[in-house]
Amino acid sequence: MQQISTMLMKLFQRARLEKPGQVDPRGAEFTLDLLIAMYDRSGTGYVRTRSAAAALISLSGDTLLAKYRAFFQFYAVPDGKETLITRSALRSLLTDLNQIPAIVGEGCTLSCVEIAIHDCFHGVLNAAIVEEKFLSWLRSEPAVLLWLPTCYRLSVTEMVSHQARC
Repeated sequence: MQQISTMLMKLFQRARLEKPGQVDPRGAEFTLDLLIAMYDRSGTGYVRTRSAAAALISLSGDTLLAKYRAFFQFYAVPDGKETLITRSALRSLLTDLNQIPAIVGEGCTLSCVEIAIHDCFHGVLNAAIVEEKFLSWLRSEPAVLLWLPTCYRLSVTEMVSHQARC
């Protein structure tokens, strides 16, 4: 928890320097509280760094493709010359990401995760998939993660202004 807190403090400090007056001084504290609520419901005082990273990536202002690539980098494992994501790693990613809508009562069941894993690995004979297959599956907007592109589209449209007048 201390490592995540320190990292958030540095992250928000840098954001305050880049965008003066636009970042709440308690942003790091609020974000840590959110991560604890999502990933430490039993009060152990422990949040996996990878889970926190998945949440921060998904809530970032980056493009969807950049987010998807970052998910792959955090959850995939090296296998010789290439990096692959296994079924168990995908299960871990989807479980971590589902804590975000779950915090507002919109999470899905474990069977949704299993159906998504089955869909992602449909027609795959290997135990793991390459990044392009993973990205292709995410671009198809699987139901288990439909909230992610929806939130992204909403955030992008917040900055749109039209010069039309009534």
